[in-house]
Amino acid sequence: MIYRFASRMEKTPRSFIREILKVTEDPKIISFAGGLPNPALFPVKKLNEAARAVLTDDGISALQYSTTEGYQPLREFIAQRYLKRSGLAISPENILITNGSQQCLDLIGKLFINRNDPVAIERPGYLGAIQAFSLYEPFFKDVPLLEDGPDTEVLRQVLDTHSPKLFYGVPNFQNPSGLSYSGKKREEVAALLSESGIPFIEDDAYGELRFRGNDLPLVSSYLPDLGIITGSFSKIIAPGMRMGWIAAPPGVFEQVVTAKQASDLHSNYLAQRIISKFLADNDIDSHILHIREVYRYQRDIMVKIIEETFPPEVTFTRPDGGMFLWVTLPPGFSTMDLFNIAIKENVAFVPGDPFYTDGSGSNTMRLNYSNSDEERIVEGITRLSKAIHSILK
Repeated sequence: MIYRFASRMEKTPRSFIREILKVTEDPKIISFAGGLPNPALFPVKKLNEAARAVLTDDGISALQYSTTEGYQPLREFIAQRYLKRSGLAISPENILITNGSQQCLDLIGKLFINRNDPVAIERPGYLGAIQAFSLYEPFFKDVPLLEDGPDTEVLRQVLDTHSPKLFYGVPNFQNPSGLSYSGKKREEVAALLSESGIPFIEDDAYGELRFRGNDLPLVSSYLPDLGIITGSFSKIIAPGMRMGWIAAPPGVFEQVVTAKQASDLHSNYLAQRIISKFLADNDIDSHILHIREVYRYQRDIMVKIIEETFPPEVTFTRPDGGMFLWVTLPPGFSTMDLFNIAIKENVAFVPGDPFYTDGSGSNTMRLNYSNSDEERIVEGITRLSKAIHSILK
């Protein structure tokens, strides 16, 4: 049977990470490939209590259709959280509840991107954003990430030369690199975008996971009319509930609500109610602090073993939060080739190629430290080091 699919499907890559995860289902393989939170930190008992309370006290309402914008108390909590975390005053009326922050990217693509539109994105960039935006057939203009954030000279050139529809970035503990924008770089990026009138899509999925240093302002705090923030409960509560949100200026918000209505009417209302009840009855700050402490420890173990075992010519990032670090082999070496060797050593990672839209990055890779305990991190990095030594010799 020949199906006449839309041409956009030919240009949309499958999720490379999802394909890799199929390979890592073997329990003998230690995987640093998935972007998975640590399941030991899921508040299962408290969520169970919240679910029981919601269904017992208001089950009929919680199981009915609801508004597209989302459960009002949950939207109010998110708004209060922005004010508490960063002093950013966002009205609950400008917050839309979504099916994870990944849906935010699809909705943004629907709103802004026509075929062959320029879209600015970090290099390396978040694979999920590349995949979501690719459905709308843009051409990507990459902005290299430096240690302190985007190369603003390149960003200026991209804005001046191509006038992209948007610039997408992850300022806090970026996926895949683990890098963060400095305070100065946040202001510079905001100034360039403000001058050009280009929206900034600020993916803040990892913003609550800082375990070193002080919190920095959101880039959107300098862009009241151009900042569009996406957030997620996946990293601080549980990813299986698929709950995220968009915080957007009124003009954008009206359009994104329309796009979501056409997509799915509204996000899982029962899950919204359960999360809202959990947040009302528990100390989320204490819960997040525990997550940070665990991830800091796991990050430190991974960094220590890498320093002790990797060849000196291999470099890597040392993130101050989040879930990932980024490894770079010397030029000319392929992490795709390394992956095939590493799998034979029963260890997995994500080669860097899919995080680049320009075909570069073949000597890079992403490692996840949040989903492994100390024993598996030590053993897995030791196995990976053996594979790296074999390919570099």
